Amino acid sequence: MNERRRSQRTNLKSKLIMKRLDGGEDTEVEIEVIDISKSGVGFISDASLTIGAVFESYLTIWTKEVLHSFLQIVRIEMLESGYNYGASFIGMSEVDASRIEVYQTFNAADSKQ
Repeated sequence: MNERRRSQRTNLKSKLIMKRLDGGEDTEVEIEVIDISKSGVGFISDASLTIGAVFESYLTIWTKEVLHSFLQIVRIEMLESGYNYGASFIGMSEVDASRIEVYQTFNAADSKQ
């Protein structure tokens, strides 16, 4: 498989609530984050989303802080129960992207011990 990720990915157990922005139904979607990088997030959900759809997201990270950003769905894989998605961050602040990088640095150092 070709690796197309621009940034290192790290596993993160968290939940994400997303609101659709395209004028569709104003429903919240709960997902389970599989991995995260400063450029995007991989997650599993029962919800049927479409490639290209943009969502407002509130991601709770390991420090219990909430990162507010927008996500665009770029990859979908059907699972036996639900879907595996890949999404790119749109307009994430440098401060929030740096928080993810700092966590990855500490996580990598901790796993080497």
